[in-house]
Amino acid sequence: MASLELGSVSVRMHAFNIVKSEIQTRLIPLLNSVSGQVLDLQDVFRRFSFDNICKFSFGFDPCCLELSLPMPASEFAEAFDLASKLSAQRGLSSSSLIWKVKRVLNLGSEKELKSAIKMVDQFAQRMINQRRELGFSDKSDLLSRFMATMIDDDDKYLRDIVVSFLLAGRDTVASGLTSFFWLLSQNPKVEFAIRDELEKVTAGFSPSDEQDFVMFDQMREMHYLHAALCESLRLFPPVQFDSKFAQQDDVLPDFTFVRKGTRVTYHPYAMGRMERVWGSDCLEFKPERWLKNGRYVPENPYKYPVFQAGLRVCLGKEMALVEMKCVVLAIIKRFNIQ
Repeated sequence: MASLELGSVSVRMHAFNIVKSEIQTRLIPLLNSVSGQVLDLQDVFRRFSFDNICKFSFGFDPCCLELSLPMPASEFAEAFDLASKLSAQRGLSSSSLIWKVKRVLNLGSEKELKSAIKMVDQFAQRMINQRRELGFSDKSDLLSRFMATMIDDDDKYLRDIVVSFLLAGRDTVASGLTSFFWLLSQNPKVEFAIRDELEKVTAGFSPSDEQDFVMFDQMREMHYLHAALCESLRLFPPVQFDSKFAQQDDVLPDFTFVRKGTRVTYHPYAMGRMERVWGSDCLEFKPERWLKNGRYVPENPYKYPVFQAGLRVCLGKEMALVEMKCVVLAIIKRFNIQ
């Protein structure tokens, strides 16, 4: 269901319009308002991506990227962050027995985690109830689309879907953007090349066209920008490592036997920096490695598993790339990155 929804043109255009609005009404005004001050871009991008994914998933605007940069960004965002952080810390503990005992006794971090998850669940439930009261047949957000296609009212199922989309679409985009702008600050030639490509693609359009915003179709012609983003994600993948569990006995291409139920972990961060995979210049930020005669040429997804591959390929890949491109172009058009 999600694959069909996220692949439709109407949903992609809906997501594009949400991102466009957030950039025009919040991101650019915020950056314009900062003069002689230090701005934490990672915090800005986290707020930006959280507003977008909430609007797209729930049709709800948490207003995290207001000019005042409220602290905390929102109670829901804070609870969401805490739940993510404490869940991840379970994996770092020397023994799972430690956090399991704390969970049974409702102590320390497990008590905090329980409270944070409760707040996230209550928020998601409020959104579901609100959609039922107001009706969802004419709404474009993801929650409404799922509710319109479901036969039974399974609130837990809906809640888990929406929370998983929030988890997938918030920190990944923010992380990708933060790394990209850091690399851009170190590589002014790349910034110049993107700006040059932007001017060529938008030549012939008056500045008033859609308030000077690059259109969806124009972005497809920007091969260098796409290559630069892919190169940034190669060096700094938002998800540094991931795991799969074997559903049945299997044999890998190098003849390694994998027993049913075995956890197999791969590491895109390390893979993107291996000389035997990417060559002697593997540590360089070099968008040109993705171009052939000026056009973007994709790599084998198993060599570049930033968005996973095969049946498990990321459902939001295209939408995430469009969101990142919109931000990059809007900022590069107006500011120099130092």
